[in-house]
Amino acid sequence: MPLFKSKYTIVKVKKKEIPEGLWTKCDGCSAPIYNKTLEENLRVCPKCEYHFILNSGERIKQIIDDGSFQEYDADMMPVDPLGFKGPKAYIDKLKADQELTGLKEAVITGEGKIDGKKVIIAVTDSRFIMGSMGSVVGEKISRAIEKATSTRVAVIIVSGSGGGARMYEGMFSLMQMAKTSAALALHNRALLPYISVLTNPTMAGVMASFAGLGDIIIAEPKALIGFTGPRVIEQTIRQKLPPGFQKSEFLLDHGLIDMIVHRKNLKKSLGELVKYLT
Repeated sequence: MPLFKSKYTIVKVKKKEIPEGLWTKCDGCSAPIYNKTLEENLRVCPKCEYHFILNSGERIKQIIDDGSFQEYDADMMPVDPLGFKGPKAYIDKLKADQELTGLKEAVITGEGKIDGKKVIIAVTDSRFIMGSMGSVVGEKISRAIEKATSTRVAVIIVSGSGGGARMYEGMFSLMQMAKTSAALALHNRALLPYISVLTNPTMAGVMASFAGLGDIIIAEPKALIGFTGPRVIEQTIRQKLPPGFQKSEFLLDHGLIDMIVHRKNLKKSLGELVKYLT
């Protein structure tokens, strides 16, 4: 029998369950972020400034003036020219990603206004086969550039394409690198501006074609940008790469890109550049 009787009654309370879907773990610093706070902050971590990946619709909403966007070639659909078979057939992968994203392909193109100034814009979407460039992506981007050339307005392309050229389509995909680059060459010859915005990640055939050809190349902070990933490069050359290799900050220091712009300042920066260059 205890010598002293406790003044308090201990009551066991079942821990209240926290509803799912209210918090997101930051991929940069691992801190939990309340989803409403994350959305209000344009999906940028308020602690470490890590920029979460956005889909094409979110990017257009953030960049283009409300109610001004008009989509081009919305019904253009990909095909399976090679009848590609693998662990998962290409046609099945297309259908799965179309159902998952609500998109028909990995890019949205169209026209809109930034601070009242008309631009033509293309935005790749990494949810759709990693934003890779197949024949439809290349065709839509080329048509958008050609439209900008004929109407004499600036082109903005926002790239987030970790998949590069889409090898499910073989040579048809690789041809899009030349096609988009040729369209941009004609746009440049007409003395019209092209602004390339690189997001995390922008790699391979996309970076080696239209994404790397901007008159002004802007990148988001800490974005992975390059052709082949750093791990493959290290294994090939058998050397340790410098810290931050292929990140935006490293590439700015070495002259590959012109500016690093925080997401909250991107629309303002694009608007100022378009007004100045046109």
